[in-house]
Amino acid sequence: MKRLFRTLTIILLIIASSSCSSSLQKIEQLYNNNKYEDALENLNQYLFFHVTDVKALHLRARCYEELGQLEKSKADYERIISIDNEYAQAYAGLAKLLFEQKDYENAETRILRAATLDAEDFEVLYLLGRTMIMTQKFDKAEEFLRRASEMNPEHPKVYFYIGMSLAYQGDAMGCAAAFNHYVQREPDNVVGLYNRGFAYMNAGYLQWALEDFDAVLKKNPNHLEAMSRKGLCMTSMGDSDGCLFIQNAAKKGSDFAKAQLESCAS
Repeated sequence: MKRLFRTLTIILLIIASSSCSSSLQKIEQLYNNNKYEDALENLNQYLFFHVTDVKALHLRARCYEELGQLEKSKADYERIISIDNEYAQAYAGLAKLLFEQKDYENAETRILRAATLDAEDFEVLYLLGRTMIMTQKFDKAEEFLRRASEMNPEHPKVYFYIGMSLAYQGDAMGCAAAFNHYVQREPDNVVGLYNRGFAYMNAGYLQWALEDFDAVLKKNPNHLEAMSRKGLCMTSMGDSDGCLFIQNAAKKGSDFAKAQLESCAS
């Protein structure tokens, strides 16, 4: 009789476990279909009976985040960490929220913890690199972003931030090369074109810089920084017509162009 009771208990536990797993999969489907409020309603019911299910708490934290309820999302991430202090994605989720709130020091602490727990997660390394740019650890930022680029070499923005980290380190050619990778993947992005041109200009490759500034102005004729730097490239190459671009940019309000007006007057 005892054996029969034990067997029935095991069977019931297996059925309950399978049912829970199936229920969570359905909720995750709602989340993937952007039905965050429906997913949240189901998660609240599920977590009433499974209060320490970290996967369910993680999913709820993400729902709260999508719905803009950031303090509730934070609370769930912190709850996960109190249950399982080696749950890397909870630290990463918390870091992302802190980053978006511009609390970069605390974001760095959380994302570093996530990276020690899961050093092979692209999103973790990508966020770590971006955070370290904001905390001015540019060489470490470059290191982590390069590791992220090895994991996902077709991700455009990782090259953008590698370029930023190199710019802050004063490596003009490395910066230009990184932005070149970025522009290859997002050729119509004005920010990428402008930054690559700026890097080329600083590295002394004025003709290439000029081509990028021209491309920017073709897409946005009122991009004052591209206009003024195009003028500077032209004057540096001996073309006095560059002063017209500098004067026009200054007239429209570019502080950089205003600072160059004296050279055009001489």
